[in-house]
Amino acid sequence: MTKPSVLLIALVLVGAMVGLMQLRSLALPQSDLSENTVQVILQKRIDQEKQGVGIVVGLITPQGRKIIRYGRMAQSDPRQPDENTVFEIGSISKVFTTLLLADMVERGDVKLDDSIAQFLPKSVKVPSRNGQAITLIDLATHTSGLPRLPDNLKPKDIENPYADYTVEQLYEFLSRYQLTRDIGAKYEYSNLGVGLLGHLLSLKSGMDYETLVTTRIAQPLQMESTKIRLSAEMKSRLATGHNAIGSPVKNWDFLTLAGAGGLRSTAHDLLNFLAANLGLTQSNLSKAMQKTQIVQRPTGTPDLAMGLGWHVFQKYGTEIVWHNGGTGGYHSFIGFDKKKQLGIVVLSNSSNSIDDIGLHLLDQRFPLTKYEPPKERKAIAINPKLYEAYVGRYELAPNFILTITKAGDRLFAQATGQPKVELFPESETNFFIKEVDAQVTFVRDQQRQVNQLILHQSGQNVPAKRLR
Repeated sequence: MTKPSVLLIALVLVGAMVGLMQLRSLALPQSDLSENTVQVILQKRIDQEKQGVGIVVGLITPQGRKIIRYGRMAQSDPRQPDENTVFEIGSISKVFTTLLLADMVERGDVKLDDSIAQFLPKSVKVPSRNGQAITLIDLATHTSGLPRLPDNLKPKDIENPYADYTVEQLYEFLSRYQLTRDIGAKYEYSNLGVGLLGHLLSLKSGMDYETLVTTRIAQPLQMESTKIRLSAEMKSRLATGHNAIGSPVKNWDFLTLAGAGGLRSTAHDLLNFLAANLGLTQSNLSKAMQKTQIVQRPTGTPDLAMGLGWHVFQKYGTEIVWHNGGTGGYHSFIGFDKKKQLGIVVLSNSSNSIDDIGLHLLDQRFPLTKYEPPKERKAIAINPKLYEAYVGRYELAPNFILTITKAGDRLFAQATGQPKVELFPESETNFFIKEVDAQVTFVRDQQRQVNQLILHQSGQNVPAKRLR
């Protein structure tokens, strides 16, 4: 089985927010919500651009729901996925976690500005800075100062990277970590932060995370297929996950950080979730949902702000509330425009991004990415002494470093908290990763010193400056 690149999966959520600003437009001849137009988008993405295996799109308005689907349950399974097909939804789990937080605020169980230390055992030394404590709202808005991932996340199985991360490891990390900036000073997307939030809410409620989601969200909204642990019947509806080059991969399991990405769901269930967020259906969660949608903090990216868990685009004179998710074999998108009363779900059993499809269907002014089909790449022989110039640390995002190392005649890349992947040369400066359709280009300055690299993936070119 081909191993997925955890490194690149970890970049999806960073790249999606920034990279969508730079997407190239792809003109479409028809209304962006017609069934035929959506079908054309999906067919092109899967058959021509080779960026997916199976995709399900769900649309909801006050007039009703629509499901458009294309592709296969697996490369080896010709069944077409549908509204009841189960997908891993990855970081969309985060908006369930923050809804639980808002609901617990409504119940009077917690306050947004509660220090997280009060929910943890006294033996845990919680990081603080300049006399300021991390609060629940800091975790819910990615402004806690905690990194994207803990540095002691070292999975035994890189194909299932969160499965063996324990509560003890989480507490050990928190007790020794030193914050590098003031709390609330800057947005940094953190799987650790929201995973910790889910853990804290579980401790406060006395229920495990899945039970909390089931009893307070899934059951009231009739989301019967939104789970972490799957029954035999749900497993029969689970689409097989595939990496970016279409090879089947393992499912991801979450032990301690489930609140960051552990849920599985269906288009049917997520449309129920959207209906409640849009106010098309009423529930005891309505007030809490409205609170999660209110902008709380900036992100530092133009036109993009944070609610509680939700990302909010304030662009083109409209407001789109959304989140995406990515695991080793799946990519997901959920978003809505309250003014239009329109909601969109996109679920894919490939790790390649489909965020542009979701945003484009919400507002056609968000362009579609135009992908080239993956090329067949062959490694060439070059002098391994050239590798010495590339060895170093390159910053892809704040506190997210890509470290290039050399071992014998081989070159490797390793991101913060992630396993190594080997780089294979196509030229003296261009390298590729075999597990995914991604490449790295090393760039020299006028003095012929390597001062940055560029990561090419999912239609994006992400520069990373070399750290001295």
